[in-house]
Amino acid sequence: KGLMTTFDRGYSEMTFSRLAVLSQAGEAIIHKEFHLSSADPKLVGLDKAVPIGRTNYDVADQLANLGMEAIHPRAAKGLRQQGIPLRVRNTFDPTHEGTLITRDWENTRPCVEIIAGCKKVFAIEVFDQDMAGELGRYDTALLEAIKRYNARIIAKDLNANTITHYLAANLKTIKRILEHLADVFPGADCYYRRVAVISAIGSNMKLPGILAQTVGAVASANISVLALHQSMREVDIQFIVDEKDYELAIKSLHSTLIEVHDHGRAIRLAS
Repeated sequence: KGLMTTFDRGYSEMTFSRLAVLSQAGEAIIHKEFHLSSADPKLVGLDKAVPIGRTNYDVADQLANLGMEAIHPRAAKGLRQQGIPLRVRNTFDPTHEGTLITRDWENTRPCVEIIAGCKKVFAIEVFDQDMAGELGRYDTALLEAIKRYNARIIAKDLNANTITHYLAANLKTIKRILEHLADVFPGADCYYRRVAVISAIGSNMKLPGILAQTVGAVASANISVLALHQSMREVDIQFIVDEKDYELAIKSLHSTLIEVHDHGRAIRLAS
């Protein structure tokens, strides 16, 4: 009962992970009803989406953050710490070797491997001219409000007087958070907006000009970028766009970053 309450549908994967760790498995194999692919085949087309041959746990974490779990992140933690490879196989394609996920693997060819994203995301923005110099106090209060109402953070950005969190939650929860913040910071402007988050993800994206390429792919589809994130780890680039542009952005990024470079062949051979 406690396991299911804590991990919801991920309880079976937690059990699976613990069995693999305790038995010191040479490889853990989990079956899904789909291939781990370069993008959602329903969006980019069955003939264009490519099953991933290999990747690492870092990439798996980025997918889980978007709600597209290869495996529950807490379950992956035990496997990763013990150095146990995870293979994700498609139940409906039993002859396919699936995707092998390991701790330290990197693609020898720097490239984007996966285009993924999520809709129904709410951006909560807090702006206060008095925030400058006191950013920590505002950030702490905002994080406490998000935790109190059980919203999940997908991404975050800030500057001198503005903090924005991109949350997976329902509208009722978002409004409660905003009401709470209005009480805590009566002089701040707090509002929300529905958006979509899209990520270009890869085990090795240390490629000069990759950011310009990804921005160009979105711009070529005449999509306005509301926010942009690239970390120093260079494992993903996140775009925040209007929810109505979600599908077009996925298609455009996949076409530009994966299809035209025959990246699909590279990741198939990676297995």
